[in-house]
Amino acid sequence: MFENLSERLDRSFKLLKGEGKITEINVAETLKDVRRALLDADVNYKVAKQFTDTVKVKALGQNVLTSVKPSQLMVKIVHDELATLMGGTATEIELKGSPSVILMSGLQGSGKTTFTGKLANMLKTKKGMKPLLVAGDVYRPAAIEQLKVLGEQIGVPVYSEPENKNPVEIAQNAIREAKANGNDLVIVDTAGRLAIDEQMMNEITAIKNAIQPDEILFVVDSMTGQDAVNTAKEFNDRLDFDGVVLTKLDGDTRGGAALSIRTVVDKPIKFVGTGEKMDALDVFHPERMADRILGMGDIVSLVERAQEQYDEEEAKRLQKKIAKNQFDFNDFISQIQRIKKMGNLKELASMIPGVGKALKDIDIDDNAFKSIEAIIYSMTPAERSNPALLNGSRRQRIAKGSGTTIQEVNKLLKQFEETRKMMRMLTTAKPGGKKLPSFRR
Repeated sequence: MFENLSERLDRSFKLLKGEGKITEINVAETLKDVRRALLDADVNYKVAKQFTDTVKVKALGQNVLTSVKPSQLMVKIVHDELATLMGGTATEIELKGSPSVILMSGLQGSGKTTFTGKLANMLKTKKGMKPLLVAGDVYRPAAIEQLKVLGEQIGVPVYSEPENKNPVEIAQNAIREAKANGNDLVIVDTAGRLAIDEQMMNEITAIKNAIQPDEILFVVDSMTGQDAVNTAKEFNDRLDFDGVVLTKLDGDTRGGAALSIRTVVDKPIKFVGTGEKMDALDVFHPERMADRILGMGDIVSLVERAQEQYDEEEAKRLQKKIAKNQFDFNDFISQIQRIKKMGNLKELASMIPGVGKALKDIDIDDNAFKSIEAIIYSMTPAERSNPALLNGSRRQRIAKGSGTTIQEVNKLLKQFEETRKMMRMLTTAKPGGKKLPSFRR
């Protein structure tokens, strides 16, 4: 996502490198390239022109400090305007009903049903809510089953009436069911079509009028580019929705929808889907997205993901084991599982400033840990707890059992020992021989 745009913008800023000051000529040249980069990323033409006009006015009105180069100042101005273009700040969803009701809308294939499950999972785990999912798509045969499978995965009940073809009645009955069972949140999945039609719009408008939702979210596939923006506008004209959800941001998309949609419909982007897993959902932060577009990384989001997998008691236990040089393969595999839960490996790496650009042409396989896991799981419990037992014959057996080579097993053991030594050094000592203070969250 945004890789091509990031590269093009980086090239544009280089036009100002070596320049002593910002002038109308060099700004015009730079912004001409910036506008081309935005158009290539499928940003709406009017939005791209308005954006570069605003940047030009701000750039020419700036006095360049002796400590700041013109190219650095331009990056700062473009960063701030990108964040403003996408909404400025993150926008929360409004949940004030009893129960709170969220109505989902969007075309078929946009990822609406999957997002419905992800949102329920997020609000259940992070806000302690008790959701009820509603299967309101009465046309697509697999829709009800898909929602039930998702509900089972995240431990959330699904209300459905397979024989009833009236989605308004189903939604109303579901809210009554939620009140009876103590559910404080109802998320209504609705039918999508391959294209907008009058019947679809009338139906979802009728559902909205009948259940008066606290929040209406429009789900759009970001890979459809400008079509996504046009569809959002038509839905907003009829529904006056509260926010946009962009799905498939982890795909090979040019990103124009994310940059255009806020301006065209004047509604905030509230969430972004970043993968297929049920926890692959992020609140949309315009400033952080601007950081990532300009290759500055996104350390805040990376830390937040790490904190979600962080367990204070587990951290204390682990610190004691490391200090006593007792860190073993059980601990090692446990840390791998935590990293995997944080999300796509290449996406995580791109959140580190400067790393995204370096990894542009490098493919990081999400199965990178598979051979390591296979080797560790081929060890006996005693071997995992006491790596010192791993002599030559045991290593041969582990290689055979894991489908790897003896060289791969030896390499892992060597890396493990080096990691263990480094962790012990960092945990127990600092220059002068004094112990480091205990870690506190």
